[in-house]
Amino acid sequence: MIYDSAQGNITIAVAGDAMITRPMRMYREQSFLELVGLLKGADASVVNLEMLFHDYEMSWEYKDTVSFQVSEPANITELQWMGFDVVTTANNHSYDYSEAGFLKTLENCRERGLKQAGGGRDLEHARAPAYLDTAGGRVAVMSATTTFSKDSPAGHGRQDFPGKPGVNALRHNVMHNVEMDVFDALQKANRELGFSDTEMSARRFHPVNVDEYDPRREVRFMGGKFSLAEEFGITTACNKDDLTGIGNWIRGAKKAADWPIYGVHCHESGDEGEFHGASRIAPPSFLEEFAHFSIDQGCSLFFAHGPHFLRGIEIYKGRPIFYSLGNFIFQNETVQWVPEPVYRGLNLGAEHNPGDWGLARSGDGQFGFAADPVFYRSVVALCDYEDGDLKEIRLHPIDLGFQQPMSQRGRPVMAHGPVAQQSLRWLQQVSKPYGTEISIEGDVGVIRL
Repeated sequence: MIYDSAQGNITIAVAGDAMITRPMRMYREQSFLELVGLLKGADASVVNLEMLFHDYEMSWEYKDTVSFQVSEPANITELQWMGFDVVTTANNHSYDYSEAGFLKTLENCRERGLKQAGGGRDLEHARAPAYLDTAGGRVAVMSATTTFSKDSPAGHGRQDFPGKPGVNALRHNVMHNVEMDVFDALQKANRELGFSDTEMSARRFHPVNVDEYDPRREVRFMGGKFSLAEEFGITTACNKDDLTGIGNWIRGAKKAADWPIYGVHCHESGDEGEFHGASRIAPPSFLEEFAHFSIDQGCSLFFAHGPHFLRGIEIYKGRPIFYSLGNFIFQNETVQWVPEPVYRGLNLGAEHNPGDWGLARSGDGQFGFAADPVFYRSVVALCDYEDGDLKEIRLHPIDLGFQQPMSQRGRPVMAHGPVAQQSLRWLQQVSKPYGTEISIEGDVGVIRL
């Protein structure tokens, strides 16, 4: 074979959410340098960039939250120093500082040579891949988010009008399954409250899926969809238009690259069935649907993030699916500046500053993220392919400093001993519903095909 890069041998490293607010390269712990060496040693390393990078040149977007994520643009180079080649940028914090803040972030990434996927000046650019040429072949990274603010989705342009900048938003439909007595009560409520005509008018002006609407089996009430069923439950499904548009790009990337991979930011939780009803640990069924769809369209790997903790791993048609890789960097409490409504939301006044805000978010570690170790223990996954096929996945646990002071916690180091073992046993448990066997060898989890 004339080219080594055409032999189908590559190692791809994927990690979860990078919420970076401070430099990294000055640290010298062996466990930290070991992690950096792991990322630099892969042919391609990818992480989700759940952070904006600008100098506050623009206004913030008003929203009902106490979290606005922004970092100095120089910290982009810290991720590059750690070994990351591509970042995904579609997530729920993309529009914390409006369209201008997001576009400035993309500009700062571009100026520093960090490739990104998931955002752009219109929907097609947001769906398009970021291409990375490696010794193991050409990698195409694509990205979407299922959790987004109302203003953040990118939009199509026309021949006479530009598209809307934003993120590649993957929408989903939610159906609430209810028993007969509740179904009848909802129909009655619609009639008595005068919503029936409004609902019919909405269907006339928005005829998408109108043929699928059966008033004998489905009722629309207060913006929700309710279906007559034998037992209560919730089912979800991906938006078909989004699947069509995203599928076009995946198939095109498969022709232009050797290794298409897809990343999705998803905060939503499981919604149906014995496993899905158990807890928020399970992914929603629409995410499983999309993960399978991405592999069916030609992706070599799918990884998700968003809930800030680890979810299960599935091997589907010989390809890996990571339903959440948790956090990689979790410095979400030490942003330099935050807007006024954020203080008000935590009952803080003009005498307080960002340090007070960061501490108040968790009551100085007494509740929220800072009070639960699950948010500070994760893995970096190294996926080894040979002759075009997945051969092995090595899961390297990382420790983000649970119970460390706010000024310290959130920086990843390689985990060893009890912390590593707890993370790997957690992954074994949440991966069982997918039939995935993870062996624990020392402080590393291994999946062999």
